[in-house]
Amino acid sequence: MQKYLRHYVYAITIAIVISVICISAFVYSGIYNIGADDHHSKPIFTVLQTLRDRSIHLRSKDLVVPDLNDPQLIIKGAGQYAAMCTSCHLTPIMKDSEVRAGMYPQPPNLTQLRLDPKDEFWVIKHGIKMSAMPAWGGSHDDATIWSMVAFIQKLPKMTPQQYKNIVAKAPPDDDMDMEDSK
Repeated sequence: MQKYLRHYVYAITIAIVISVICISAFVYSGIYNIGADDHHSKPIFTVLQTLRDRSIHLRSKDLVVPDLNDPQLIIKGAGQYAAMCTSCHLTPIMKDSEVRAGMYPQPPNLTQLRLDPKDEFWVIKHGIKMSAMPAWGGSHDDATIWSMVAFIQKLPKMTPQQYKNIVAKAPPDDDMDMEDSK
């Protein structure tokens, strides 16, 4: 019995070594085109999308969501969104943008879909690798990020006029004033 187990372990080890060599050769060859204008195959896209969604949800599940209906929070978030998010995630006034048109994968059009607020917070704070979604947590505190989430939760039901009105009332994006220390 131990003889069979030893052969089994050797066979598994050899299979793993061969797999690592083959995967390394594939990666090192550069044969896979990572250009944004050459989309992934359906199986690869599905795997990457599932990995992204599961990773975000796992890391966001224990977040405590504040009152996202607080009008002051929503107004502050409107200014943040208008300053940082519109070229990729659009507004009720925009159909598309020059920046967004060349992105793959396409960023979600947040005027048309409502996401889980915990997941939104985590993505805004930490970003997503190789997607052009920056990690705003380095320059914005959690309260500011929650304000963005509060606004984004209301965005799908906004008319173009409502969007214009709320952005006009929003305070300026002071978080981005990063002066050099003297």
